[in-house]
Amino acid sequence: MKEKILIAEDDFTIQTQLKTLLTGNGYDVCAVTDFSKTLQQIKEFSPHLVLLDIRLPGDSGFELCSQIRAFSDMPIIFVTSSNTDMDELNSIMLGGDAFITKPYNTAILLAKIAALLKRAYASGQAEILIWNGAALHLESSFIEYNGEKAELTKNELKILYYLFKNAGKICPRNDIVDFLWDNRLYVDDNALSVNITRIRDKLTAIGLRDFIKTKHRQGYIL
Repeated sequence: MKEKILIAEDDFTIQTQLKTLLTGNGYDVCAVTDFSKTLQQIKEFSPHLVLLDIRLPGDSGFELCSQIRAFSDMPIIFVTSSNTDMDELNSIMLGGDAFITKPYNTAILLAKIAALLKRAYASGQAEILIWNGAALHLESSFIEYNGEKAELTKNELKILYYLFKNAGKICPRNDIVDFLWDNRLYVDDNALSVNITRIRDKLTAIGLRDFIKTKHRQGYIL
């Protein structure tokens, strides 16, 4: 699966250059098109990393960084023409992971991106999977949304892992059961229903109502 990067940059020339550079280096890239809905686009695209300018229409890069940190630990790189010490300090204090000034060196930018992705998503498998603002923490076995957390059992974590990896697609019940069996978690069709009910209760408790949808006679979909 390609790693996804979202670009929040309102200079169309720079946005196009960044998109070309990143796409050419194997990344799945999305650029913000409607700056009145930047956070919404971030949640919908569920990137592994975000490139933020500071001065943007609508919410500033600093405001967006704070909003992202309310629901995700995804790496954030500020790529900006603002090069004051105060701007760099603010980016660090608000949770930014790197600060690169324009005009940037493409080799350094690519190296920073690769290093942050490797650190955040170790061993080829993401430690955190993100979909529509929800963050599934694999190593710590909990799901987080808007600062609220729900602890998960091993079966619940594996079920959500499968759904997150196939987010946006209908997952047949039999495929989920087969996946659990392949991972030595012995769940039959009835036990799957019980686990889905428990997961939904936990998701609702942290504000994720109707996060898992049932498709009649087809399966489940995020």
